[in-house]
Amino acid sequence: MDFLKLIEKHRTVEKQLAWEGTFKDYLDIVKEKPSVCQLAHARIYNMIKSAGMEEKGDLRSYNFFASELFGLEKTLETLVEEYFHPAARRLDVRKRILLLMGPVSGGKSTLVAMLKRGLEKYSRTNEGAFYGIKGCPMHEEPLHLIPRELRKEFQDVYNVYIEGELCPSCRMMLETKYDGNIEQMPVERVFLSEDNRSGIGTFTPSDPKSQDIADLTGSMDFSTITEYGSESDPRAYRFDGELNIANRGLMEFQEMLKCDEKFLWNLLSLSQEGNFKAGRFALIYADEMIVAHTNENEYKSFISNKKNEALQSRIIVIKIPYNLRVTDEVKIYEKLIKESDLRNIHIAPHAMRVASIFSVLSRLTESKKQGMDLVKKMKLYDGEDVEGFKQKDLQELQKEAVDEGMSGVDPRYVINRLSSALIRTSTRCINPLDVLRALKEGLDQHPSITVEERDNLLNFISIARQEYDEMAKKEVQKAFVYSYEESAKTLFENYLDNVEAFCNGARLKDPITDEELAPDEKLMRSIEEQIGIAESAKKVFREEILIRLSSYARKNKRFDYNSHERLREAIEKKLFADLKDVVKITTSAKTPDADQLKRINQVSARLISDHGYCPNCANELLRYIGSLLNR
Repeated sequence: MDFLKLIEKHRTVEKQLAWEGTFKDYLDIVKEKPSVCQLAHARIYNMIKSAGMEEKGDLRSYNFFASELFGLEKTLETLVEEYFHPAARRLDVRKRILLLMGPVSGGKSTLVAMLKRGLEKYSRTNEGAFYGIKGCPMHEEPLHLIPRELRKEFQDVYNVYIEGELCPSCRMMLETKYDGNIEQMPVERVFLSEDNRSGIGTFTPSDPKSQDIADLTGSMDFSTITEYGSESDPRAYRFDGELNIANRGLMEFQEMLKCDEKFLWNLLSLSQEGNFKAGRFALIYADEMIVAHTNENEYKSFISNKKNEALQSRIIVIKIPYNLRVTDEVKIYEKLIKESDLRNIHIAPHAMRVASIFSVLSRLTESKKQGMDLVKKMKLYDGEDVEGFKQKDLQELQKEAVDEGMSGVDPRYVINRLSSALIRTSTRCINPLDVLRALKEGLDQHPSITVEERDNLLNFISIARQEYDEMAKKEVQKAFVYSYEESAKTLFENYLDNVEAFCNGARLKDPITDEELAPDEKLMRSIEEQIGIAESAKKVFREEILIRLSSYARKNKRFDYNSHERLREAIEKKLFADLKDVVKITTSAKTPDADQLKRINQVSARLISDHGYCPNCANELLRYIGSLLNR
């Protein structure tokens, strides 16, 4: 499609969305759709809710955050259900400043940016449409025009809640231009936009000596004082502070606790009473959500200062820890790399995963639970099966480690090291060993870590390497076993015959001699031991297999090699163990013979077609596995 046509289409849509009318026309809209009058917190909550929600066990996952934030479901559920939801119902929570507190690069800024961009889009939908007085610098709610004495009757008729008073600018416009006739006041549809300074504000602290409180509350326009004759005339005042323009939406207070006290005290009245002082005017009403973010050290310093007690009581703190799930950490790195211009470099399977294992291990705290080490904890958090523990143990582990995820390696460090490895590679392909090497080299350049911390991080790199060794062996194992697929299926059928005979107390018939044989216990155990089935648990496992087999038969379905994941894994491991010598010789041969070369090419082709490898990293993997097996 012609790009200019897209621009024209966009312009047409914007024109169609726009609406202007009088207060009288606006009342018709209110009668038909009372939701246009909702307050800022309710608008944000409904925006999040409208994107949909999924139940994941005991957790609620909100689709609104799903594309950008990973591994923070519990935190986001707390944010939505303990802050936005009650605030939307006009409970006292809405009179609190939301403070996101957590380590650097943990997702605080991303979360706020998502709320901002979301509000911009939501205000352009039918569901999120709302209106303001035209010409008002604070685009305020038109219902503020209704005199306080008549509001109860209005609420009874229209079933809407009215909160707030006219700003000085609108009050003067009503009196001087419209002679008090509120029905003639112009109203327009409001579109939130940070770029246009409409309903979304951002305050960033700078040098306290040079930064003026006017950045928050607006300032006097001295060039117009002679024209209007008074500093208390609204026409001589610029209502362009961040608190002014963020009315009806959201204001982000970046690094709030680094601010000079005079800026923080301005928030006291706004958070508790919903108004602030500006110029020589009465208190100005503002309907906005204030969200700030800081790190843990600054927050501890803030609460230790007795002078801050009044503001502390007006703050709700939501901890934003680092992600603790390896799978979600991979998504974070993939997202960051997609945003770069490195699409022509191939990233081998597991390269992001080994980096994620390293990161997550650095963020975990030791458990007091017997038999639970950091690696097991990491796997349990990631939803993997861990021998001796169940997923229900997660809650106990999380309660035990209250501040887990509030320290450790941040994603920026890892992505910086990945960037270094990606840029330096000469093969146009980066593999897990390249990533681990880059992470290790980066520790020598890290200025702020102690010798003890460095030793711990080196240990985590070593653990990540061990985990990769297991993943790499399994990958090659699957590729090799595929070359012997018929052997795997034969072994599978043989195991099933023996299990059926064992569970039914029957005997097997030798296909050649017709001799009756007892079930082959040695064969069954050699397969079951591959996945850790203990002697005491073998009977239960075999009975479970037989039940599954019978269930398939009743449904006229064939129980095949892929029907039981654990059994398939056991068969593959058993076959790989039997083929170990073949694999060792094939992968490490400097001058492979024709049969070995054929096998290598088959395995390499399988790795490329089914597992995401390129020819370079497939060959590197086979060489590496050869060296591992020959140790």
